[in-house]
Amino acid sequence: MKNSNKRKVIVYIAVSIDGYIAKKDGDISWLSIVEKEGEDYGYSDFIKTIDTVIMGRKTYDKVLSMVENFPHKDKKCYIITHTKKPHQDNLEFYTGDLKELVSNLKSEKGNNIFIDGGSEIINYLMKCNLIDEFVISILPILLGDGIKLFKEGNPDDLYELLNVNTFDTGLVQLHYKKK
Repeated sequence: MKNSNKRKVIVYIAVSIDGYIAKKDGDISWLSIVEKEGEDYGYSDFIKTIDTVIMGRKTYDKVLSMVENFPHKDKKCYIITHTKKPHQDNLEFYTGDLKELVSNLKSEKGNNIFIDGGSEIINYLMKCNLIDEFVISILPILLGDGIKLFKEGNPDDLYELLNVNTFDTGLVQLHYKKK
């Protein structure tokens, strides 16, 4: 049985009905179809449970292109990249071994760890058996093509459904934990 005091690694992400997290060119403008004033789909409550964010460099660049200020500057953030860059406050451009980083973070005291994309990082961490939970928001759109959340060759794992939330925008949110 897992120690409930241990930090959890949680993927919190949105997908199309057909399982894409972005169009081929990285476009995520389709996420706006569920924008509704005053509705954040539980994101602000979720973000209070984490103190560390891990994301790929392409995801980081996409976030920066959409907002004026990086939204996780109050958290310890690791941007997974192949290019060394100097640290900026709580932001570290990490070029080391991702499995080692996440394993070490899980063993330290702290709040949960948010995997904020992209799919390469998520799928690698799945193969390393390092993801504890998924919060997947399914948006009412078919993209037909793009960047899939789950790639072929992932381990055959079972997950327990913790919660399902439905919203009047058509968004359905599934919360799973690894068995």
